[in-house]
Amino acid sequence: MPKQFIKIGLISTSDRASSGIYADKGIPSLQEWLNKAVITPIEYHTRLVADEQEDIEQMLIDLVDYQGCQLVLTTGGTGPAARDVTPEATLNVADKLMPGFGEQMRQISLHFVPTAILSRQVAVIRKQCLIINLPGQPKAIAQTLEGLKDDSGSIKVHGIFAAVPYCLDLLATDESPMPYLETHQHIVNAFRPASAIKRTELL
Repeated sequence: MPKQFIKIGLISTSDRASSGIYADKGIPSLQEWLNKAVITPIEYHTRLVADEQEDIEQMLIDLVDYQGCQLVLTTGGTGPAARDVTPEATLNVADKLMPGFGEQMRQISLHFVPTAILSRQVAVIRKQCLIINLPGQPKAIAQTLEGLKDDSGSIKVHGIFAAVPYCLDLLATDESPMPYLETHQHIVNAFRPASAIKRTELL
């Protein structure tokens, strides 16, 4: 039987937040959006880490290999500065690259700031887990996950989370099924081909 909840790992990378200079805003922002958008019950595994590549890699491996997370979202550390190493850490633990996620995030952010082209977010698959690097700013996190809508609420640009549930479906095996991730459609309408939609979405 499919699992009835999803394990989501959240990693915020920040030298100053991890050292207590200021409060981390990344993980609370991610949890706030996910709690609003996702119907499926979530078991969170959260980590706050300095911008050290080896430490980030170890946390990603722990969340996937030992905690069993099916989705890991990181925030911060994706710019061009010397200490921004989240993409390098993510790529180092990857089995497969998923370049479309990073491309779409930059397209969304370019609607607001020209410096979006400096962002280096990547997404990868490790085993049966999708790992996505998100921006560091809370507002940008919501924009990239949810996408852009016009004044009537119609979608102008799809957010990346619309593709996450079906991506997880495709990672399932007979021996290791994946949770069926459902979302509130008025926030983010998860897309699946008709053949992949389960009865719960049609009721």
